[in-house]
Amino acid sequence: MWLREALQERISQVKGATVAVAYQRLGGSPDSLYLEADRSFHAASTMKLPVMLEVFRQIDAGTLSLEEPVTLTHQFASIVDGSPYVLDAKDDEDAALHERLGQPVPLRELVERMITRSSNLATNLVLSRVDARRVTKTLRALGARRMTVLRGVEDAKAHARGLNNTATARDLASLLSALERGRAASPASTRAMRSILLAQELNREIPAGVPPGTPVAHKTGQISGVLHDAAIVYPPGHPAYVLVVLTSGIPDEAVARSLIVELSRQVYAHATR
Repeated sequence: MWLREALQERISQVKGATVAVAYQRLGGSPDSLYLEADRSFHAASTMKLPVMLEVFRQIDAGTLSLEEPVTLTHQFASIVDGSPYVLDAKDDEDAALHERLGQPVPLRELVERMITRSSNLATNLVLSRVDARRVTKTLRALGARRMTVLRGVEDAKAHARGLNNTATARDLASLLSALERGRAASPASTRAMRSILLAQELNREIPAGVPPGTPVAHKTGQISGVLHDAAIVYPPGHPAYVLVVLTSGIPDEAVARSLIVELSRQVYAHATR
């Protein structure tokens, strides 16, 4: 299969990199490809995708409302011992939200900012509302066998003990496939989540490898030496497809980003030939 060989050749050009890829066509004739897809990575901000899924499943169950007000605080409890830790605005992609501490904000806005701006503050507030254990239970229900959400963002004590959120390319692909096929939530919730993912403002990875104007519903993830993107791509005139690329061991962010963009370009060419 030329795609497998092309992806492997491109990956091999980045020495020391650990890379996983999952590709699934969502319509037409079956087509998929997996490279290191069951390898576990630090999830970084891709963990925000299952958090959003859990929010909308609770909305469908009638136990949560998007209009529910949530008071903004930047102090949270470590999962290790309950001790407090504080999120710093300078470490957040969405620093502007920190300027409204103490104010009530609708859950809807927090969910949107958690995805479209990858807001860490919004993420921890939303996760506090829906419970990490329930998020992981939903992961299993949707066929994600290894991905785990243990904690919020920047819990340093948990990180020091190796208690991190983890993801695999296959599991993220399973979540996006379930979402696009309407198996993850109600039709209304599915439409809402798709719209949020399509409004993503951080578009320098998978979207940069497809023709301008191609709709891409996706969630990125990034920490030091780690860069991920998990997407549903909608090529005009062709079936939608899921593409997940997870990378680690690449110290230079620009090198990791260039790799993801090129892999995205190669997959798009395959999916639309």
